[in-house]
Amino acid sequence: MMVLKFGGTSVGSADRIKKVASLVTEGEEKLVVLSAMSSTTNSLVKIANYLFEKKNDLAAQLIEGLRLQYFSVVKELFEKASSQEKMKELINSHFDFLTGFTQDSFTIHEEKAVLAQGELISTALLHYYLEEHGVQSCLLPALQFMRIDKDLEPDHYYIKENLSRLRKEHGECKLYITQGFICRNAYGEIDNLKRGGSDYTASLVGVALEADEVQIWTDIDGMHNNDPRVVEETNPIKQLSFDEAAELAYFGAKILHPSSILPAKNANIPVRLKSTLSPSSPGTLITKNADGGGVKAIAAKDGINAIKINSGRMLLAYGFLRKVFEIFELYKTPIDMITTSEVAVSVTIDDATQLKNIQQELEKYGAVEVDTDQTIICVVGDFIKNEKGIAADILDKLRTIPIRMISYGGSNHNISFLINTSDKEKALKSLNQLF
Repeated sequence: MMVLKFGGTSVGSADRIKKVASLVTEGEEKLVVLSAMSSTTNSLVKIANYLFEKKNDLAAQLIEGLRLQYFSVVKELFEKASSQEKMKELINSHFDFLTGFTQDSFTIHEEKAVLAQGELISTALLHYYLEEHGVQSCLLPALQFMRIDKDLEPDHYYIKENLSRLRKEHGECKLYITQGFICRNAYGEIDNLKRGGSDYTASLVGVALEADEVQIWTDIDGMHNNDPRVVEETNPIKQLSFDEAAELAYFGAKILHPSSILPAKNANIPVRLKSTLSPSSPGTLITKNADGGGVKAIAAKDGINAIKINSGRMLLAYGFLRKVFEIFELYKTPIDMITTSEVAVSVTIDDATQLKNIQQELEKYGAVEVDTDQTIICVVGDFIKNEKGIAADILDKLRTIPIRMISYGGSNHNISFLINTSDKEKALKSLNQLF
């Protein structure tokens, strides 16, 4: 069994959906996980916001515009008039559901149901396109097996048992299609996985099915060794360990969400990153084993805020860091990097929602400085134990760039630097000389 996930750009048009269909109809048994068509989720978020703000006229206009976009896709995707009419009826059922909110009350609890429509439509389009061309596929509604618990974590037992039940109901089917991102919560309400969306779904489903491999298909031929949007000469990486891939994903590599790595790592299921634009390319294989040492890749994460707490109370004291961390826990704000000295501690966060409150709390313990518009540059490889002088080589490439913080030694796979975002492009291009 293979699990294949296709993102929004991979199903972003009729031609792209046809391409996906050609990729999934060959070979062994598969379960295909689909995102919503590109830009659909953003439109649905706007619709939900308009409804919540009681701007129903604006919501209605956006709903009708999106409906017409899907009608255009249906006309281009399906050849038979009967198939087109069938799909138009299905499209109308989804958008009539949305229109109903413009004529009645809308609460924040119904937002997740609005957001779910994109995945429900994209999976129906692929399923019925395959049906029109004589290919048997079976729809497995994610809302019937994907669930999170009261702590918003995946309910692995529920997922495995109900996915197994649904597969048995479909008998000898060899090609299954399901929705990414969407699920139900512990109370049976429509919800979503948030972290990593469809990537996370694919990983969870792969674990539940004990899949041979989970494939994440995008429009990029694997995880590259640098940011191709900034650096011209980059190359896809042949193989990464789970830890290396998680570091890169967390620190800026957009091709994969870090949360999707952990379930596959725990179950030791390989993850492969592939491109729908270049399906013959091997992509990037992620397994438990690292392939060679040295620097493998560089990633950059923008939108970072650095917070420095300077306090004489730290000197020869214990318990100070615990008090600092408790403030971040109180405001549910994760820390990315941390460095300490005898009288100061610096941390970084990428979620500034509670920054003002956090700063006020920290000022009880010392002087607080906040630097915004920062970027974390992450250099990843299997080098801390095995490579001599590699840190010096990396620092040498950054010798003309002011460095605010350095994190080294917390992992065997990562050296991170905090710099001004204005220096990001220069840093990435300079570090590219390492390859």
